[in-house]
Amino acid sequence: MANESVQKNRRESSRARGKFFFLFVFLLIDLALYPYATHQDTPSLWFRLLNVLVAISCVYAVSFRRWTWIIALVLAVPVALHHSFAYEIASSKLGLASAGITVVFDIFIIVVIFKKAFQTREVSADTIFAAVSIYLLLGFAFANVYYILVTLQHGAFYLEPALNHHTLPVRFDLIYYSFVTMTSLGAAGISPVSDQARSLSIIESVVGILYLGVLVSRLIAIYKPQGDSETQP
Repeated sequence: MANESVQKNRRESSRARGKFFFLFVFLLIDLALYPYATHQDTPSLWFRLLNVLVAISCVYAVSFRRWTWIIALVLAVPVALHHSFAYEIASSKLGLASAGITVVFDIFIIVVIFKKAFQTREVSADTIFAAVSIYLLLGFAFANVYYILVTLQHGAFYLEPALNHHTLPVRFDLIYYSFVTMTSLGAAGISPVSDQARSLSIIESVVGILYLGVLVSRLIAIYKPQGDSETQP
């Protein structure tokens, strides 16, 4: 039974090889190009297609088991539609529903990758890319939650007039706020006002500190390059 379990883990590791790297690259490109691809919070067509590719890469990253990629694929369809069409109907019930499904999709991908990355005893470069991808997905997931909150509560955040050209936060404002809150840098020009916004900000800050301080450091501590493992008797 132990040998079968080891062989199963090896087969799953071989299937996951390279998948997390592509996910990390797409997430990083998405984050880097966002400011250059939107006009009045409406993304251009090529950037919408990039977001669809990000959703596809998420499904590909969790495709090492049948049930994970089937669930991910089912959730990815409305997510892809949301990234393609829902920007114009964000304030409607349909837009809120699609944004909520996007949050569920992000959480599902994070949980599956988390279990895959931290159940292994042999940490490889793919595991490191998985851990970093989780961190980026957390930032985007909280940004989507903030987006839903702002849609329901227009005064959830306050934008400093001296540092912003608009009064209500747009999507990239919330992405910026999410990542700087998660890294505890402090977001200049945007502040949480409502109790719900402050509570979510505290939760994200704590999650970001715990993730970097405990989980990622653990992965780095037990990571061994393949060359070193081959030289050991």
